[in-house]
Amino acid sequence: MSSVEEFRTEIRNWLRDQLGGEFAELKGRGGPGREHEAFAERLAWERHMAAHGWTCVGWPEEYGGRGASVAEQIAFHEEYALADAPARVNHIGEQLLGPTLIAYGTEEQKARFLPPIVAVEELWCQGYSEPDAGSDLANVRTRAALSPEGDAWVVNGQKIWTSLAHESQWCFVVARSEPGSRRHAGLSYLLVPMDQPGVEVRPIVQLTGTSEFNEVFFDDARTDASHVVGEPGDGWSVAMATLGFERGVSTLGQQVGFRRELESLVEVARRNGALAEPRVQEGLVRAWTGLEAMRAHFRRGDVEPSVAKTYWATWHRDLGELAMEIRGAASLLAESAPYELDDWQRLFLFSRADTIYAGSDEIQRNIIAERVLGLPKEARA
Repeated sequence: MSSVEEFRTEIRNWLRDQLGGEFAELKGRGGPGREHEAFAERLAWERHMAAHGWTCVGWPEEYGGRGASVAEQIAFHEEYALADAPARVNHIGEQLLGPTLIAYGTEEQKARFLPPIVAVEELWCQGYSEPDAGSDLANVRTRAALSPEGDAWVVNGQKIWTSLAHESQWCFVVARSEPGSRRHAGLSYLLVPMDQPGVEVRPIVQLTGTSEFNEVFFDDARTDASHVVGEPGDGWSVAMATLGFERGVSTLGQQVGFRRELESLVEVARRNGALAEPRVQEGLVRAWTGLEAMRAHFRRGDVEPSVAKTYWATWHRDLGELAMEIRGAASLLAESAPYELDDWQRLFLFSRADTIYAGSDEIQRNIIAERVLGLPKEARA
């Protein structure tokens, strides 16, 4: 048996044993549009995973990980999804910030921040988007300046669409630290504590009726002068590296969830008779072939991140639309008052955001055109 198959068998058996015991009721909990479900219990589950060495499996062993190969990481994420294990609460710290600190952080930063991520003792959120700087991240206006004493960064501004900010202890913030700078220049990547008087978090109610993301206001918020990742003013390159990690191997586990959704939708179509309609048959075949192509491309491991993001986001949005068509008039009625949605309605509504967050499709297509295909850059006003 290969080392990858041994690794796959190990995590599969562990998940089977643990999710059959005290954590059995957490199976399938959480996920897009349902992040509020059993949050405290899912946090306890993830700390249980940490105690048994199943967090940050792809990190080097010297930083608390298992040093798993890419193939082993793929096996982990696939088995986790196949086990219907609960949605992770530490994704932003484990998959985004941690790898960024390993690549760009100082030894002091790694020693301070990596162990609490591995142990799931500190949760992180991402301070990127602003009201006038969503997919156009280079337009950020949140400011950061060193205090007169030089011992702290003082942050002022607003971030928006900040996932899980209301549950997080820390935020990595892209802020303009050089007055008069424009676009990609003069930005810094700061690690800012959330529990302080200068930080206000306001939940945003989504189409699903839940509040997974938030507005965050910084009013003379402070963080230690040493909490800048990379060089001051060079935050853009660090921020882009984080986005690259965001679209890593964990998306292969996401595809297992996509397959489960598609198979369930086929059953719905079979039960309500919609499967007899040629248009529905065509839609389901297109969804199946699209998912197979997605899996084949992603397993190669060399898919350009913008291509990957655009592909899966569009596929998932289209699946939500197909689900509404298959369910017909029933899709228009909430399960109960005042606004209790079923899984298909939640999928349809939440997947509208898939093509917007983490870089809208329009921005991703520009990146593909300019950086992959070598086409002329879009004219800017």
